[in-house]
Amino acid sequence: MLQSIRTASRHWLGKIVLGVIFTFLIAGIAVFGVEEFFRGGSTSSVATVGKTPITAEAVRSAYQNQLQRYQSQMQRSFTPDQARALGIDRQVLAQLISEASLDQQTQQLGLVVPDAAVLRAIREEAAFKGANGSFDSSLFFQTLQRAGITETAFVREQRAVIARLQLAEAVAADLHVPVAMREAVHRYSSERRSAAFMTLPPSVAGDVPAANEDELKAYYEENKSSYRAPETRAVTMLILDPQTMAKPDAVSADEVAKRYEANRSSFGSPEKRTIQQIVFPDAAAAEAARKQIEAGEKPFEAVAAERGLDAKNLSLGTLTKAEVFDKAVADAAFALSLNTVSAPVQGRFGSVLLRVSAIVPEDLKPLAAVEAEIRKAIATERATRDIDAAHDAIEDQRANTKPLADIAKDRDMALLTVPSVDARGADPTGKTVEGIPDRDTVLAAVFRSDVGGDTEALRTKSGGYVWFDVTQVDQARDKPLADVRDAVAAGWRSAEVAKRLAAKAKDLVARLDKGEALETLAAETGVQAETETDLVRGQPKGQLTAASVERVFATLLDKASSAESGESRVVFKVTGATMPGLALGSSTDTAIESRFRTVVADDVLSQYIGEVQKDAGVTVNQAAFRRAIGGEY
Repeated sequence: MLQSIRTASRHWLGKIVLGVIFTFLIAGIAVFGVEEFFRGGSTSSVATVGKTPITAEAVRSAYQNQLQRYQSQMQRSFTPDQARALGIDRQVLAQLISEASLDQQTQQLGLVVPDAAVLRAIREEAAFKGANGSFDSSLFFQTLQRAGITETAFVREQRAVIARLQLAEAVAADLHVPVAMREAVHRYSSERRSAAFMTLPPSVAGDVPAANEDELKAYYEENKSSYRAPETRAVTMLILDPQTMAKPDAVSADEVAKRYEANRSSFGSPEKRTIQQIVFPDAAAAEAARKQIEAGEKPFEAVAAERGLDAKNLSLGTLTKAEVFDKAVADAAFALSLNTVSAPVQGRFGSVLLRVSAIVPEDLKPLAAVEAEIRKAIATERATRDIDAAHDAIEDQRANTKPLADIAKDRDMALLTVPSVDARGADPTGKTVEGIPDRDTVLAAVFRSDVGGDTEALRTKSGGYVWFDVTQVDQARDKPLADVRDAVAAGWRSAEVAKRLAAKAKDLVARLDKGEALETLAAETGVQAETETDLVRGQPKGQLTAASVERVFATLLDKASSAESGESRVVFKVTGATMPGLALGSSTDTAIESRFRTVVADDVLSQYIGEVQKDAGVTVNQAAFRRAIGGEY
């Protein structure tokens, strides 16, 4: 049985169980809308698995979050039709049905996860640990805020995730990968190829005249989505930050001096001393030896030798006072003059004589040089302690429907007004909007909200808070051709060059397949013939991009083909292919089996979930589904 979600996240089985929420929290996106999924009370169900309903709110939230994730990854907006073409709506519904199926089965089997197990899993999760390696509650709540999930909903989801993992492990544990599958994987991953090729640069396309108006309009219409303006929002923000609240001038000179003395090592390098030590059985023996040394009868090293110490073992090292383990020894050593022998010192391990053989003076910044830094640090600490009281006072004002602008005026705080910002934090010109704290967390919350929405304060990494009001929402829209004419013209020209290169490459490929030499065709085209050997699937090499190499592996031996390569196009012929056999039981074989056990387990779990759905019964209200994701279609 899995001990925690942290363990499960590293376990091969845990990675394939759907709905492990930590992954999405770390990314800052609650992809599957778990807060809505576990919010009861809705009478609008999109689907039902057995007795487990999937609400319209759950589907809507999951769909919007998944769409946002796709748009963030692709750096572009999608229309509803494009999102449906990608199958995002079907992916989300299938995901929620799969989760509901597992939950239905865990309930029927009576699987119960105690509170202690959930709490332990959350506290042990690395994503919620601070710099000291311990659970950081501020980081925990901030991560939940970024994902738009309440603490209650998150805990509830973790309980369900642990139960799902337990069930899945019982179904798919200890599975083996068939030999035939391992051999096929080995052939795929270990195959190496060679190719002769030429690169057709844009110049091979010849002179491309400027597009006429009809061509520009046609290209613009075909690629209109590439020239869309993203959704933007106008927002006002009230930022409560310890750095801003801090009042360095209120810190007294006495406080600064005390902090300076208590933290001298922070403002430079403290004094270091090379300390030599001889241990004696008692103080009398130590005193007798000291008198001999002072009288010149025996040097310090000779006394040490009599005590069984050689010169190498005399020194404790070159240490700061804080680094000396024995306080009595430290005090005595740092009170000695250079090359003088101490009186007997009663240390932790007996009576000792000490001698300092070298002194490295401290290199300390003067108080005047760091006074401003110390004042700011003390003032910030005070502000941090007072931050919660300020937060509560502002929350009271918000509860009384007082506008942020009035609160800012009452409390002499600056109000950040952003006329227009997109989900990436850019203004309409593409420049980054400055002044937004914890950009990822705050913008995610802003774009989950709406005009007039009741928003909660967001906790910042610095220990402060942000309140915001969305004042305007401008939906994503197609920019008119007049606004993007230059970009459209450049895009048309690039597409025309690519079309001409593709036509030239097609002709060259046909001639290569008929037996003409690549070197001859390269010379005729005015480019250089090249070769690459030991090509690895999916890895670039030399002038061949990863996409070009993939195309080489998709082409039969002794056949030709072509592939785009940036603004150029590569024409190639596959000249060689080698595939070493798999030695069963080897480290390679073991690695393949370990890696693909997940795939086998995924198939088994999919079949299991399918049987659960078949037995429990799954119903989908298509009309409710269409409404949930944004309208009929």
